[in-house]
Amino acid sequence: MSEQKKDGSRGHDTAVADQLNKFMSTGWAETPLQGLTPAAGTLVAAERRKKLSEMYPGQALKIEAGSLKVRSNDTDYRFRPHSAFAWLLGLEAGDATPDAVLVMQPITGGHEATLFIRPRSTRDSEAFYRDSRYGEFWVGRRLTVEETQTRYSIKAAHIETLESELSGKALLTLADTSFETALSEMRLIKDSYEVNEMQKAIDATARGFADMVRVLPAASSRTRGERIIEGAFFGRARLEGNDLGYETIAAAGSHACILHWIRNDGDVRTGDLILIDAGIEVDSYYTADITRTLPVNGKFTDAQRKIYMLVYEAQRAAMAAVKPGARFKDINLAGQEVLAMGLEAMGVLPVTAEESMKPEIGLHRRWSVHGVSHMLGMDVHDCAQARKEQYAEGILAAGMILTVEPGLYIHPDDELFPAEYRGIGVRIEDDVLVTETGFRNLSAELPAHPDEVEVWMANLLR
Repeated sequence: MSEQKKDGSRGHDTAVADQLNKFMSTGWAETPLQGLTPAAGTLVAAERRKKLSEMYPGQALKIEAGSLKVRSNDTDYRFRPHSAFAWLLGLEAGDATPDAVLVMQPITGGHEATLFIRPRSTRDSEAFYRDSRYGEFWVGRRLTVEETQTRYSIKAAHIETLESELSGKALLTLADTSFETALSEMRLIKDSYEVNEMQKAIDATARGFADMVRVLPAASSRTRGERIIEGAFFGRARLEGNDLGYETIAAAGSHACILHWIRNDGDVRTGDLILIDAGIEVDSYYTADITRTLPVNGKFTDAQRKIYMLVYEAQRAAMAAVKPGARFKDINLAGQEVLAMGLEAMGVLPVTAEESMKPEIGLHRRWSVHGVSHMLGMDVHDCAQARKEQYAEGILAAGMILTVEPGLYIHPDDELFPAEYRGIGVRIEDDVLVTETGFRNLSAELPAHPDEVEVWMANLLR
């Protein structure tokens, strides 16, 4: 972004006359927000801060939202705060401001929390119309300090006072990996508010998948049809949520074998499959993460169905492994075992499935190189800074939300498979909640069995 001056203007901006400055400061009505109420997540956020306070008695804590990132020299990417920051406030997307800082100062019996923000650029300075990065004429109205206190039930202050407030104090920040790990592990178990927000994200995502099915005829009649699919889902994400939870994968044909295909510039051909991995992030920043592999014309071929059913059965087995007290890695083992047995039965695995399942061998992973599960929440790969013994080698507990997503990918140049299977990539992914007795599939509304997929698509394509 072009270098900004003290008043927020850029080097190439036209100079402003003194008379205009004076004129711009007059004639403005007061515009307080009417009917401002606390955000839905404020109560649970206060409990989270209380728990964090108990973990760090006597220690001053600083959690930063993060800053804007420049795009194309003259604009910024849409701002998204650090997930731990948003989680500790119950923050909603429309209120997020860059550079904000949450500080928890130790006091008798706990901590006092203060949210330092860059508040609304009022009309008593030039910033509201001169500052292209933060000014109200350029990026819209922000909450005032007083409005922030009402909205988030927390003491708020201007960011300009932060430096003097913290001068000389020892602070624990997210730069400390142990602190970031602690915050990550705190988010492993979702509370009822979080489960409800996740369900909103998942339900909206299901509607986004229906939108994508409806535009398949248009996508298959144009070049770069993958972008038509991508665009349909983005429209739903912006309509019902804050944004995409991550870049949509709309991988038609052999692009499905490229695990993170986000170029989405390929053709969508009748007779091929399209693998779509997509999730909507709602205003509370919780995101879904769902994958379906669909026949473009609504009907699976025999070869496509055979690979698809193997992945489907692997997913059912992996889901059955989800229950409190089970190991997280049991999900992966259950899904991989089914895939290995299926590959052995097809005659492409040069060893038995039992041999291949040994960690030091793993030949079946040639066609399934990614894991079967990961945590899900405010980040698509949630709680990633948690210690291995709490996550990858940890024990499942009620309240965890995770994906179950086996896949099988046969690249078009893979001569170990017969020709009719080459170029087929299949992944099926659902979002599940660990319950006291097992699991609940939060994305069960979207059909996964091939027969049900065909019926669902036929109804949408009428």
